[in-house]
Amino acid sequence: MTGTLRIFTAMVLVAPVLAGCGGGLSPGPSASAGPAASRVSAYAPSGPGDWSGTSGSSGHPDMQADMIRAAAANFGSCLQRMWPLAARRGVSRASFDTYTAGLTPDLKIMDFMDAQPEFTKAPWDYVDLLVTDSRISRGREVLAQYKPVFDAVERAYGVDRHVVAAIWGIESNYSTAIGARSVLRSTATLACVGRRQNYFRDEFLAALEILHRGDLTPDQLKGSWAGAFGPTQFMPTSFKRFAVDFDGDGRRDVVSSVPDLVASTANNLKRDKWGIGQSWGYEVVLPRGFDYLLADGARMMPLRDWERLGIVRANRQAFPHPTARASLVLPGGARGPAFLMLDNFRAILRYNPAEAYALAIGHLADRLRGGAPFVQPWPRDERVLTSAERHELQTLLVARGYDIGGEPNGRINAKTRKALRAFQSANGLIPDGFAGGSALDSLRATAASATPRR
Repeated sequence: MTGTLRIFTAMVLVAPVLAGCGGGLSPGPSASAGPAASRVSAYAPSGPGDWSGTSGSSGHPDMQADMIRAAAANFGSCLQRMWPLAARRGVSRASFDTYTAGLTPDLKIMDFMDAQPEFTKAPWDYVDLLVTDSRISRGREVLAQYKPVFDAVERAYGVDRHVVAAIWGIESNYSTAIGARSVLRSTATLACVGRRQNYFRDEFLAALEILHRGDLTPDQLKGSWAGAFGPTQFMPTSFKRFAVDFDGDGRRDVVSSVPDLVASTANNLKRDKWGIGQSWGYEVVLPRGFDYLLADGARMMPLRDWERLGIVRANRQAFPHPTARASLVLPGGARGPAFLMLDNFRAILRYNPAEAYALAIGHLADRLRGGAPFVQPWPRDERVLTSAERHELQTLLVARGYDIGGEPNGRINAKTRKALRAFQSANGLIPDGFAGGSALDSLRATAASATPRR
């Protein structure tokens, strides 16, 4: 679990993602492009667990239906081209042939790839879905049940046990929803089909290494459509970097060993620069007349400087470490709760670079230690944009001369929010950068010629 491409990794296992889970190594003598290619080239949807046959909503060329079919038809050849890469990693020919024999693409993954809940749900719906009374209750039971493990791991790595437990709870609902797809098949599919082939090629090769070295068996190496596995959803490359043998049995088993999975997750956060003894962030209240252009995730200031601007904690308590640096984040816009996010929030973002995900992890961790719900309400009347509307919003910003950091792709990133804030500021609107229905309506109503460029 690491890096800016974690967007495609430890996916939250909500119901839409779990639909149709299954698969694994298909029977057959070898990974050739012959029979599999003829089956896929004539592809047509045949059931609820099968690919819809439609293009991805991102609009990426490699997510067009014809390109998906063509890549799937060449799947066997694609696998064989990866043998020299696997050999350079120490994977034997025997292991490569054994684990790729009869492997076929799982094209249902293409329907999931452009529909990740971190980016398609309103932040309040996402947090509501994941930070529930049942998950809080079960998390406290887990912390009590494995207290000796959490004690030892916290001493060894200095990472807050509540955050580790929150990741366990959100990633797999405490091991009850780990995922049933073959990690090898999923990563092989994504290495050969779709819009992130270069990234997933490394994941596929790392999965082969795991199997070849014997840390896990194929039956254990099951997980999400993106190849994340185990109760805290490690990607294969993250397993290589962060997994530890905390129980001392000679294997790094992040699937079945609680000591290994808790310690490995803590090690991941520690190496992603988790700050010992610090919070992830605080809910805050903004003063009237606040300059919303300061709500920029890249602007870091000491908490005491934010206080001088009139910002206070929502519970009216003092900031424990006023010299700690933080940025102001408004996940629901000016009408929603506001947060000052510290460096540990960024450590969580390195685990999964989705703001809503990191917020849910931090909030669940606080609730597990006895904290209260958020004080300020969410703007639940705000219309959540569809994928097509997000693409339209970006297109309108570009047409008006604003830089969104690339071509419109329907994903609202920091560059898009910065461009939206600039548009809002130039047109007398509250520049909160929230990409909801109100923002899109404003863009539609504003003539391009009347909008100052950049």
